[in-house]
Amino acid sequence: MSGFDWLKRFLGRSADQGTSDEPMKLIVGLGNPGKKYQDTRHNVGWWVVDHLAGVWRFDGWRKDQNALVSDGRVGGQRVRLIKPQTYMNLSGGILRPYLRRETWSAAKDLLVIVDDVALPVGRFRLRAQGSAGGHNGLKSVEGAVGSQEYPRLRIGVGPGEGRERKGDLADYVLNRMGRSEQQEVEALLPDLLALTETWLTDGAPKAMSLFNQRGDGRPEI
Repeated sequence: MSGFDWLKRFLGRSADQGTSDEPMKLIVGLGNPGKKYQDTRHNVGWWVVDHLAGVWRFDGWRKDQNALVSDGRVGGQRVRLIKPQTYMNLSGGILRPYLRRETWSAAKDLLVIVDDVALPVGRFRLRAQGSAGGHNGLKSVEGAVGSQEYPRLRIGVGPGEGRERKGDLADYVLNRMGRSEQQEVEALLPDLLALTETWLTDGAPKAMSLFNQRGDGRPEI
C-alpha cells in the first residue's frame, strides 16, 4: 500500500469514527438502486454525488444500513455522501440516525440533490426550503425531517427549450437520458461542485446568490 493510500484510508476512518458531537454535513443524492436505473433521469442525484466523491478523493462507497455512504473531509469539514438504497419514495428513512443527534440540523447540515422535471435539462437551482413539488423522494425526506426547511439542489431533467415531454411522467423520469442530454448534465458538474463547496463553507443563501443565476441560464452581470 502506498503512503498516499494509507493516508487516504486513515483520513477516511477518522471522518467515519469522529464523535457524534462533531459537526457533519450530509449530502444525499436521490435515486433508485439497481443497474437498470443508473442511467435514468431519476438518478441524476447519484451522478452528482459520485462526481463529488471522485473530485474530493473520498473513500470508496460502503454499505451502511439502507444506504451507500462515502466519508471524508472538505477543508477540514467532516462530510458524508449518501446514496439511499431504498426506492425513491422511502429515501427519507436513511436520515433517522442523524435526526437523533442534538447537534445536527437538517436546515444547516443537509443538502439533498434531486432531479427536477420542471427544469429543462442543462439547468439547476438551489433552494434553502420549500415544498416537495410532487417529487416522491423529497416528500419522503420532508416526512422524515418533519419540515420543509432543508436545502435541496434541483437538477433539470425536463425537455429542452421548444420540446414537449411525451408520455407518462413516471415513464419519462425512469427512462434513460439520451447522450446529448447526459452531456448537458455532465457540463454542469464543475458549477455543481463549486456550488456545493460554497454551501459547505458559507451556507445555502450564499450559494444561491452566487450560482442560481448561472443555473437558470441567465448571463451574469
